[in-house]
Amino acid sequence: MRAIVQRVTQAQVSVGGAVIGEVGPGLMILVCAMQGDTEAESKKLAAKIAKLRIFADEAGKMNRSVLDVHGAALVVSQFTLSADTRSGNRPGFSSAAAPDTGRRLYEHFAAQLQAQGVPVGTGRFAAEMQVSLINDGPVTIPLDTDTWAKS
Repeated sequence: MRAIVQRVTQAQVSVGGAVIGEVGPGLMILVCAMQGDTEAESKKLAAKIAKLRIFADEAGKMNRSVLDVHGAALVVSQFTLSADTRSGNRPGFSSAAAPDTGRRLYEHFAAQLQAQGVPVGTGRFAAEMQVSLINDGPVTIPLDTDTWAKS
């Protein structure tokens, strides 16, 4: 699975002009299930993000997690994270998981993050969404479970 994690002071997602998810200080997470991904990758990604130390401690060093700072996470599905731009000018998205699998893993990821103790707001899978956020820092971290050692 792939994710873009952004440290935010606030974030919200709307569908058709109505806000369907929002958070104050915490994380904005764009997430994409890739072909071959399973609940194991989803669970591992959620655990990693919950413990990712990207918030400042008393000394100003990035040494605290979203759990440590009692932050929340807004999780939005983003199949375009699967973009293949190696040839031509039009990205290909064929490496993204099929929609039914993508939805299942997106929902599983959000539930696993919540199970870690992080309050979670979500977007709507496969909807045309408008996302707004205030990136804090800015801090933006890309994560890809394919690049992690298989264990």
